[in-house]
Amino acid sequence: YGNFIDDLRIYVKGGTGGMGHPRLGGEGGRGGDVWLVAKEKTTLKRIKDRFPQKRFVAGAGVNSSVRALKGEKGTDCEVDVPLGISVTSCDGKQIGELNKAGDRILVARGGIGGCLVTNFLPLKGQIQTIHLDLKLLADVGLVGFPNAGKSSLLSKISHAKPQIADYPFTTVKPELGKIMYPDYKQVSVADLPGLIEGAHANKGMGHKFLKHVERTKQLLFVVDVSGFRLSSKTRFRTAFETILLLIQELELYKEQLRRKPALLAINKMDLPNAQDSLKELMKQLQNPQDSLHLVEKELIPTCTVNFKDIIPVSAHTGEGIEELKTCIRKSLDEEAEKENEEYQKEKLRILQTSE
Repeated sequence: YGNFIDDLRIYVKGGTGGMGHPRLGGEGGRGGDVWLVAKEKTTLKRIKDRFPQKRFVAGAGVNSSVRALKGEKGTDCEVDVPLGISVTSCDGKQIGELNKAGDRILVARGGIGGCLVTNFLPLKGQIQTIHLDLKLLADVGLVGFPNAGKSSLLSKISHAKPQIADYPFTTVKPELGKIMYPDYKQVSVADLPGLIEGAHANKGMGHKFLKHVERTKQLLFVVDVSGFRLSSKTRFRTAFETILLLIQELELYKEQLRRKPALLAINKMDLPNAQDSLKELMKQLQNPQDSLHLVEKELIPTCTVNFKDIIPVSAHTGEGIEELKTCIRKSLDEEAEKENEEYQKEKLRILQTSE
């Protein structure tokens, strides 16, 4: 991913407690705690650059003394992390998630100060190595094989300026763009490194790509109307086969991904014979069962995806771009309305139950 980092291991240590005062029964201060705090405009790369040792240690508790029998608590250590972080311990146990600015997670508690229970000797703070895993938070995630034109499409619909070239795997790190609407509504779109066949089994960028799809609200499949071939050593796939393969890769990685609302952008409509290819594809999508006999059995997903809208576009000429932006907005608004209705129903149900 070049300079982009989406996972990081760090060492965290709570502060040691302060010494107690046995003669006067004084208690030492508790050691400081280590907290992770979600903050906007923070990146894992910035953490790594600023703290190359990746060690975060809280302050020790203050010793009990004749002047102050109760020692003060040690200074807490707060680590700013990006939004969308999943935190796990070194043994893979989930500690928590940080999705909104200001979210906090305690990752290392300080040791208690010396007191009667500890024979006035301080205890050490909690020590652990934790794993920070970033999953991009975006409204829309672009899903497609290399060279489907995702980067070109992102540059057309948003203000992003991704690297674009005429060979596969141009995108080697996630790109985020924002679609700006006349009513000032902003929709974030993530262009993620291209999938390849076998991505669910971690081939290519495999899980590095797929984990980012998990946090998007909806998916935008992007396929080349004329089909796809990664290299001379791989098989040519028609647009219909490409769609089935994309669905299968998502399904095999995590089944609930195919339940996300999805749109389909059929790209490169400026190519010769694109209209004929589009007619054939639409016929196959309307009655997929009639065309499955043309596809190898192992490429067929368990269930197909019902696309909310299918939009023919050309990232090169701009054809269909405005319609695509409208469909994205409409789909997101419908889902938000549905979520709000479900939330109101749940609130009403809780109210009726409590009565």
